[in-house]
Order: sequence, then structure tokens, then C-alpha cells
Amino acid sequence: MSVTTRREENTGYVEIDNPPVNAVDTSVRRGLLDAVRWAEAERLERVIVSGKGGMFAAGADAREFDGEPIEPHLPDVLNAIENSIVPWVAAIQGVALGGGAEIALACRMRIMASSARIGFPEVTLGVIPGAGGTQRLPRLVGLATALDIITSGKPLSASTALDTGLVHAVDDEPTDAAFMIKSEELGCVVPVRDLPAPVIDQATIATVRERVRTKSPGQVAPLRAIDVIETGLNLAFIESLVVERQAFMELRTSDQAKALRHVFFTERGAKLPVSIASDTVSLAHVAVVGGGTMGSGIAYALLNASLQVTVLEHDAAGVERARKNVASIIAASLARGLIDEPAAAERRARFIATTDYSRVADATLAIEAAFESLAVKRDVFAELENALPKEAILSSNTSYLDLNEIASVVADPSRVVGLHFFAPAHIMKLLEIVRGEHTSDTALATGFLLAKQLRKVPVVVGVCDGFVGNRILARYREAADTVLMDGSTPWEIDEAMVEFGYAMGPYAAQDLSGLDIAHANRRRQDATRDPKRRYIPIADRMIELGKLGRKSGAGWYRYPGGGGRVDDPIVADLALEEAHFAGIERVDYTADEIRERLLLAMINEATFILQEGVAKSASDIDLVTVLGYGFPRWRGGLMHYADTLGAPWIVKQLERLAVEDPVAWTISPLLQRCAETGSSITESFAQR
Repeated sequence: MSVTTRREENTGYVEIDNPPVNAVDTSVRRGLLDAVRWAEAERLERVIVSGKGGMFAAGADAREFDGEPIEPHLPDVLNAIENSIVPWVAAIQGVALGGGAEIALACRMRIMASSARIGFPEVTLGVIPGAGGTQRLPRLVGLATALDIITSGKPLSASTALDTGLVHAVDDEPTDAAFMIKSEELGCVVPVRDLPAPVIDQATIATVRERVRTKSPGQVAPLRAIDVIETGLNLAFIESLVVERQAFMELRTSDQAKALRHVFFTERGAKLPVSIASDTVSLAHVAVVGGGTMGSGIAYALLNASLQVTVLEHDAAGVERARKNVASIIAASLARGLIDEPAAAERRARFIATTDYSRVADATLAIEAAFESLAVKRDVFAELENALPKEAILSSNTSYLDLNEIASVVADPSRVVGLHFFAPAHIMKLLEIVRGEHTSDTALATGFLLAKQLRKVPVVVGVCDGFVGNRILARYREAADTVLMDGSTPWEIDEAMVEFGYAMGPYAAQDLSGLDIAHANRRRQDATRDPKRRYIPIADRMIELGKLGRKSGAGWYRYPGGGGRVDDPIVADLALEEAHFAGIERVDYTADEIRERLLLAMINEATFILQEGVAKSASDIDLVTVLGYGFPRWRGGLMHYADTLGAPWIVKQLERLAVEDPVAWTISPLLQRCAETGSSITESFAQR
């Protein structure tokens, strides 16, 4: 049974038992409603509701959102709990999220374990609380706090929940604490529905609405939540629930909600493929070669996972740099309250930086994060092979280079796997696991084990220039550069992509990372570049002028005084000049035309990647683009978005673009097949 009941004297114990996370599905709703009737028939003094397995309830079963609602509906169940003659007390362990938090709000009292969390993450799935959360929460914690909790979707710690008034007590034995509540005290607690609604403060609402527009541009659910809260608090409680439910039902079938659910389930399904043996090496001590920005970020991520970390450098200056970089990240984490001083000290104790490779003789994994040079990386791997145990896994964080070439210097290349982190490595969730020609199942499985310990999302990719993410990024930038030369400016292109949902456009992003990085990669490709493919020289001119991005004070934009960016007319003039040299008659692109070209370029490149087997599924590409490259999550990822456009329309537009440049716009056969069969990209690829 999904909900169990038992009686001890005059107390009823109701336990949600729906593993793995006690999702509030149809069976749980029925069980809770039956429990209300049972408690009343038994004439109990109180009911204590909890969750089995150290978990209260992690929200509704989002899989039900794709079908018609099934009775009993959660609002009706919670109204029955709140209106019952037997008062309910929520004993919260683990998490109470979404529908789980709404169950707690319907109870007369709430007690949380100190390690538990409670929250309303519905907006992250494109919906709003749909069982009274938008109306009960403001009555408990006030308007401003409720708006912040619901529109951010971030869960609260037990201590914060107590401070806000969301829960009555924090106790590491919440069920026992619930039992100890005196009957007189419990009887005096007013049900949340009967608490006065907070006064509507239009200034507060306007401030929150503007913050949501800034932090969550393009997203519908957070703004709709504000509207529902504002409208509902001016109505009788029962009437407000009707308004909330109507909005919830409309949102659950929206394109944004479907896209966000797609990413949600895809992210949780990113696990070791069943076809791969799951044997791994044990992870306790990890070597990181290179203590620069990327290497130090990787080192700190490993420290956060309670691993011993040794950073290897080639000289004393490098060792000192590594120490300072890791110390800086620890200090920043302290300043942000992410760790306390004992945790910082514990991380420092597990970290060393050295030039002595003998210090990693017992390491079972090495992550090379050295300069992006094949010769350098091969030298590093030769040293690692000599220093580490024979069973140790050797990995490279290369962004572009051929993993098979790197592995060729190792006697047993089956030990080699790519582990491509994204900067900042201790923050970004994506980990591309690169399977080389000889990579063993053990090496691959170890990559998945590491991702799990680091709380990252793993995606297996094959070997090619740039793997999945950087290969798509390269085509994105190429398309942007072509638009720049043929009729636009960096700020117009950036603005168009920000309007689509990116946090920043391609030129602002390149200023952040540095134009010299992309320049070095172009030089690496000079010998193999297709001579028939159009080359845009504007970025090379930028390097000649010393415009390297933020670090030099000027790149595609200027950064006067180290402050915010401003448009740079010199860059616009460079584009005009290069177009003149090339004999190009520039056109005036609209924002829609800019977006269309850049998105079609990425979609077409991604389908080539699928067809070549570099990516195993369209969903993998969605994860890479969302988690690693800023594609708007609420659009579901690049391939999900492509399927909303439809292959026939995409191919038609690509055919039009191929007239002006048949090389750059060569259409993927996979896309053509999708258009001919009327199938989605995902379906077509699944049939291969």
C-alpha cells in the first residue's frame, strides 16, 4: 500500500510509502483520503503523518501531468485533512517538496528534522502550486516571503522554515516530538485556512514581479504565480483555491511545462547505460594535473566530494598558483555561506599541490587539465602512466583534442577516458564522459561513479573535434560571425539570443572566456579546414588589436574602468570593412532572422552529431546544451525545441539558406529523413 495506517492508543500514524521519493500520485492521494476517514471513524485524538525511508514526500508524480487528472484531486484531499475533526501533525524528514509541502500546510502543525528541507519548486517545472500552496503559504509566512519562496522554487532549510513561521518546531525525532505535543496546545492551533490573509502590498508585488522578469526572462509560471497569489488573497479562501487550480491546470499542459518536464526526467535518467559493465575503481585519492582556472575548479569539486586531491604542476610557480587558486575558491565558498570554517579546514587538509609525481602513487584516478596542446597532454599521460598504479584510470579534460591520440602514448589505452568539465568546474552540473576507441567499461563506469559523487549530470559522447557541446558551439559562433559580417553587430546578435532565453549572447559569452581561446582553436584547425568553407576574419582582426575580452578591458564590447560593457563602434567598423573587402552587400537582419540562422545552424550540426553516433540520443544533446551552454531550460534543450518546430519546416528553411552557402548549410540526411517520414528527430534516431 502507498499509505499505511496504525493506531497506538489515541494517536494515529499515517505513513506515505511510495518509493523511491514518496511521490504524491493517485494511490497516495487515495490513501490519504482514506486515512482521514479512518482517523475520524476511530475517534482519534491526533494523526501524525510522515514518510517512509527518511523522506516525507518529494512532490506530485509529474508523469501524471501528461494525462487527464485522476480523482481524488490533491486539493480535495488536503481540504479533507484541514477540515477534519481530528487534527493532523506533519513529521517531516528528508524533503517535503511541492505537493509534499502542501500536505504539510494542510496539517494543523508541522515539525521538521534539522536536516530536512521544505519548498515549492513547481515553477521549475513550468507550473505553480496547485493544491492551496499559493494561498496557505502567504497566510503562514507573509506576502513577501511567500512570493520569494514560490517564485524562486528554492527549498528552505529547517532553521529557515522555523524562522519564517512555516513550521512550528525543529526536532531530529519529529514523529516523537509530534506525539509529545499537548492536546490543549494542538487544539488551540488555528488551521491555516482560517488565518487572516496578509494585506496586499502593491509595492512588494511590483518589486518581485520585476525581479522575476530579470532573473527568469521568458518564463511564464513565476509571473502567473504572482498573479494567482495577488488575486486569491482578495477572495474568500475556497474561491481562491478555484483560481489557483484553474491556473495550475492551464499551465500543466503548456509548452513550457512540457519542455521543463522533459529536461527534468532526462536529467534524472542520465545514468550508466545497462549495456556497460558497472565495475569501477574505488575513488579515494585523485590526481589533477594543472592548477589553473579549470584544474583548481576540478580540484575543489573533488574536495567537496570528500576525496583526497593532489594537484600536479611542472614548476614551483605553478604549485603556488594552484594553491592560491584553490584557496581563493574555498574563501569564496566561505564568504557565500556555502561552507563553514570547519568544513573549509577539512578541505584544506585533504589538498596538496606539488611537482612530485611520486605523491600520487596510490591515486586511482588522474584528471589531466593541462594546456590544450596534444604534445603537452601526451607528455603528461606518459608521466602519469609511470607514477600511478596499473589499474588507475587516466582521464583528460580536453575540450577539443582527439582522445585517441592522447591515449596512444599509454601502453594500455583502455585505461583512458575523457572527463570534460565545464567552467566553473565546481559549479557547472554537466560532465561529458568521452569514450575513446579503446576505453574500457571500467574506465567509463568510473566516470559515471565520479559524476555521481560530484553530483554532476553525466553524458557519454564519442570522439570528434569538440565532442558534442563545443562542436555545436563552434557552429553557433560561425553562424553568428557570418551574420555579423553580412549585416549586423555583436550587440544586435546578443540581444536577439537573450530574447530567445539565453543568459547572454555569443559575443558577450566569448568576451567572458577570452577571444584568445577561440583564436588558438582556429589556428589548430588551419591545416584541416575545408578550403571551400567560408572563413570570417573579423575575430582574427580583434586579436591583432589586442581586444581579448574582459581581461584586456575590450573585446567585442568595451569595459571602461572594469565596469559594465558598452557597445564598441570600432567592432562595427571592422565588420563593415571586412564586408567591403569581401565584396559583400550587407543586409539588415531582423532579430527573428538572426535567431533563426543561429538556431538552425545548431540544430543541423546536432543532427549530424546524432547520425555519426557521437551522441547516443537527442536527449543527451538536450542535456549538454541546457546544462553546459546556456540553452534555455524552459525550451527543453536544442533537440526538444527542434521537434517543436518540426523537421519539414527546418529542412525548408535550410534549403533556402543553402542557396547562399551550400557548404555551411549542407543539410543533415537525418533531418531530411525526418522531414520525409514526418517523424520527430528523437523518433527517427531511435529507429536507426
